Order: sequence, then structure tokens, then C-alpha cells
Amino acid sequence: MSKVEQNKKAWSLLAEDHYNHYKTQFQKDTYQFNPIVQRELGDITGKKILHLQCNTGADSIVLAKMGGVVTGVDLVPDNTYFAGKLARDLGVENINFVTSDIMELMDTHEGKYDIVFTSDGAIGWLPDLDRWAQTIRYFLNDDGFFYAHDAHPFFLALDEEKLKEGITEIKYPYFSREPDEDNTIGGYASEPKESKNYFWMYTISELVNSLVGAGLSIEFLNEHDRCAPGMGGIAIDQDNLCYYPFLDGAFPLTFSLQARLARPRVVAG
Repeated sequence: MSKVEQNKKAWSLLAEDHYNHYKTQFQKDTYQFNPIVQRELGDITGKKILHLQCNTGADSIVLAKMGGVVTGVDLVPDNTYFAGKLARDLGVENINFVTSDIMELMDTHEGKYDIVFTSDGAIGWLPDLDRWAQTIRYFLNDDGFFYAHDAHPFFLALDEEKLKEGITEIKYPYFSREPDEDNTIGGYASEPKESKNYFWMYTISELVNSLVGAGLSIEFLNEHDRCAPGMGGIAIDQDNLCYYPFLDGAFPLTFSLQARLARPRVVAG
């Protein structure tokens, strides 16, 4: 079984738990979209949005509630099944879900989008960032943009258990070329499950260079010392974002990035 197929199998074990977790949050009106993302996206009313690696659709549903016309894509059939079920349960109509490996999406899906979007916990599950960036470019309208918010790779390099004790120690090499292998998955919206899975470390330079190489121009790259609940941190601020008090203002936990199609340079005659 390939590493991607193994990840597909592992994530399928979490799908129903994630559906139940997020359905409860939506019904209690406690699900919070990341305020950093909401602020940076701005008004998306009427925009066609392609949400890559949408999991069971919680953020996709928020984007639809914000006025977007959303297509969520995920590798795992159970994820897209429960994403569709969650949307129907909540009466969200301007949304649909597609099952596909992102690496194969250009071969299995058609359409152009105003926004291509990806959010927390997505990028490290991809084995080929160049193919990912080419996929983003392929689906963008000429005047559209790509937006990402995810864990900062500096943060991902640290030993997560020692960090809770205030110890900053490298556990996962920043420049590793081999995926990290783990035997459990889940824990933030589901009890951990026993299943082998693989996560590819990425660097900021790889992210930027893959997008530039695909013909995109970076509009901004922001770094944040806060993350969404479940992504890390031991304290919660007034915006319900998590952080480590001893790293407050000292170390990035997440980053956000926006890019558009690069425009040809005009050379004066």
C-alpha cells in the first residue's frame, strides 16, 4: 500500500467522529472559524471557492455561510460523504463535495474558481508541493487568488510534548526529505486511532518557490504566534486562538499566504 493510500485509510477512521464533533459544535453555535482567516479573506460573497483537503467540511460550510459558492475536495470518500451529510443537516445549499487525490485533481475535475483555499492541518499530507502548486494555478480564474493558512514549519519541527513543558527542542528535522511515520492519528476532534500514517515536512521556501514556479505571485506572507484550537498551544486568548505564554510574541505557530497569477512585466519601449 502506498503512503498516500495508507493516509487515506487512516483518515477514514476519523470521518464519522469528525462529523459528529462538528455537527454538535454547529448546532450549539460554538464552531469558530479562524478570525485571522476571516479577516484576511475579506468579503467572499458570490465567489466560487475551491477548498482543497476539506476534511469533513466544517470550514467549507463556514465559507458557504459567508456567501461563497463552495466546492470542497478531499482524498477520503468517507470525509466527503460526511461533509455532504453535515451540509444537508445544516441546510447549507451553495456547496458540494468532490472525492479526489489533490495530486490527480487536474485529471478528474473541471472548472475555474475565484478563490482556491486551504486551511489548518492540510499541507503536510501532500507528497509533492510542485504538483500542488500547479493544481492551484490550473483552477484559478485569471483575476482569482489562492489563500492558505496552516501550521508554520518552524513550529512543526519542535517536540510537541516537550513544548507543553516550555522546552523548545527539535524533534522533526526542518529540512527532512523523508515523511515522518506515525502509528496513531487524530486527537483534536476524535479520540486517537491506531493506524499508520505519513506526514511530509515542508519549508517556507518550498511553499513559496512551488507557487512562484507554477506562475503565481505572492501578495503577502504573514506569520502568527497563535493557532486554532486543536492545533497546539496551552492557553487561549480573547479571540479563542491558542498560544504558548512562554513563546508569546517570540515564535511563529502559523502562517498565512495569499497569491495571484503573476502578470507579465511591461517593458517600456
